[in-house]
Amino acid sequence: MKRIDILQRAGRNLRQAKGRTFLTALAISVGAFTLTLSLAAGQGARQYADNLLKNNIDPQALFIVKDKSITSTDTGSGLKEYSSDLSAASGASGASVAVKMMTDEDVSKLQARSDVKQVVPIYSLNAKYVTFEGNAKKYYSPLTYYDATTVSEVMAGSLPKLGEQIGDDEIVVPEQYLDTLGVSAKNLIRKKVVVVAAQAVATPSEAELQQAFLGGGNTAVEELLKPKTHDYTFTVRAVLKKSTLSFVSSPRLHISTGAAKDVYVYTTTGTENAGKYIGVTALAKGDSAAVKNVLQKKYGYSVQTAKDAQGLLFTFVNVLQGIVAGFAMLALIASVFGIINTQYISVLERTSQIGLMKALGMSNKAIGKLFRYEAAWIGFLGGALGVGLGLIVGWLANPVITKALDLGDNRLLVFVWWQLALLIIALVVVAISAGWFPSRKAARLDPIDALRTE
Repeated sequence: MKRIDILQRAGRNLRQAKGRTFLTALAISVGAFTLTLSLAAGQGARQYADNLLKNNIDPQALFIVKDKSITSTDTGSGLKEYSSDLSAASGASGASVAVKMMTDEDVSKLQARSDVKQVVPIYSLNAKYVTFEGNAKKYYSPLTYYDATTVSEVMAGSLPKLGEQIGDDEIVVPEQYLDTLGVSAKNLIRKKVVVVAAQAVATPSEAELQQAFLGGGNTAVEELLKPKTHDYTFTVRAVLKKSTLSFVSSPRLHISTGAAKDVYVYTTTGTENAGKYIGVTALAKGDSAAVKNVLQKKYGYSVQTAKDAQGLLFTFVNVLQGIVAGFAMLALIASVFGIINTQYISVLERTSQIGLMKALGMSNKAIGKLFRYEAAWIGFLGGALGVGLGLIVGWLANPVITKALDLGDNRLLVFVWWQLALLIIALVVVAISAGWFPSRKAARLDPIDALRTE
């Protein structure tokens, strides 16, 4: 018999046992459905991460630190030899650890290089409290500088183009502050925000305390010990929209790098943290990977590029996708035994038919192909059913997921036709493999013994 004839005959045989065929295919479809959604979610997450980085992060951006533990999940032994460059900082786990800090000397080295530009230290900023125009209350708020290498979505107001800074008298407020302030994003634009920074208190000498007491008594001593403060007034330029996939772990006020430097110098002058930074951001001129290698080899810095950040996101996505795919594979393994069982029962039920076909001249090879093609049909039907259900669920779920995660025009479930086609082909191959032993048994049946079976 020709191959096409055997394939058609296999299809007719399966139609004669529709219920059993459907249930076996349904078992395969569970794994196919899960794998379809897993592939779609992985593809969508990678596309979203790629678009997020391309549209919101300068591809030439560099994050440069002196201590590798800042960018690593390995905390080491926790015991380090003392150095004047060490300072307390938050590591990858969030715990306070002693790390080597960048210094003004490091910043000057980088600024002098011709392969990097816009070198900006990461200022550690502390505000005593902040006040908002129209609100008499004082609030504590984390403070940071506006990173021109990234662009965020705004609720109200506007932000400069990628690579451009906000003004030194401007401030950006996160959406999370609106409920506490009891004001809308639109009404907060152009309002004044006062950041009160406290200067570090230098411990006065005994002679200075005595002189102050003699000159003004306890009041003069209290004034000497009281920290000095300075008010920095800003105008709200924009309100950042909250994103569930934001890189920033907690909401904070954003000021320009120029204003951040002023606050940092004021609050750290006279302290051991003066002139020390957890890291530096910069833009590479040319190939960022090449610049990274030079900085790591020449200065021993640890450097991360935008591509590295993309790799970290992709690794996270791949791990999650692998976990989901693992559960799908368990379902497929269970369905393989279902196919073997179905085919063995089919061989037993059709023993006399197999004997008749052999008596009429059908070869052992053709008999084996017949049962393997039946298994292939089951695999194809199960794969097509699972992929089809996955497409329907994805079409229905995408708008809901997009709204829940605030993805904008992006879709979390992205289906790629060639991935789905390969999935169905793979399931057909798996089904053929599962049907190999039953087909072998059918091919080896003795025609005389088979014809005697009723």
